[in-house]
Amino acid sequence: MCATCGCGDSSHHHKNERKIVDVEKDVLYENNLLAERNRGYLEAKNIFAMNLVSSPGSGKTTLLERTLTDLKEQYAFAVIEGDQQTTNDADRIHATGTKVTQINTGKGCHLDAHMVLHAMQGMKLQDHSVLFIENVGNLVCPAMFDLGEKERIVIISVTEGDDKPLKYPDMFNSSTLCIINKTDLLPYVPFNIEKAKANARKVNPSLSIIELSCTSGQGLNEWYDWIHSKVSADIIV
Repeated sequence: MCATCGCGDSSHHHKNERKIVDVEKDVLYENNLLAERNRGYLEAKNIFAMNLVSSPGSGKTTLLERTLTDLKEQYAFAVIEGDQQTTNDADRIHATGTKVTQINTGKGCHLDAHMVLHAMQGMKLQDHSVLFIENVGNLVCPAMFDLGEKERIVIISVTEGDDKPLKYPDMFNSSTLCIINKTDLLPYVPFNIEKAKANARKVNPSLSIIELSCTSGQGLNEWYDWIHSKVSADIIV
């Protein structure tokens, strides 16, 4: 089968194959330049940025709500919300009293460094603060796009398959922390948590893993301790 057009004849060649590769390289090159600009801006203002990535429905926004509420006395937070449509998640974050801006990507399946650059410029972020970037729900495209963040955190829930790390290796390989969420549902779903962790470490042996539930509160202190350990002392309000 032809890998370009899907037809049954693999003996022919497409004249535009080279152009497709070059365009992809150009897009990523431009994104990476802007990501470095974002990174320099964040470092200059001493802002600790985390990029939260997952498939839809993993519980990113609920985890953010709980984190922002529980730690609001310790850090100055800001959030960039990414979704294809609506301001639903931004409205939920705003209700916690946190500065937030919404990026709607339309048909786009991920945030890129250019979108984040403009969002940060409009937000006038506070020095010595913590920025969460909640990416569009997708385990494929966001793995390719550096946003200038310090840490990339991949979230999966026990309602998903324990083979997710093997099916989407680029995302797990490019992340520094994996959160396994909704552990309160383990008695009701066929999810092998030890297998999921083993699969994640097959892809990325250095990946840190935290099991938690926003409903029961189990594991939240470990998550907060991880944040404390990563955020430099002079960011603490």
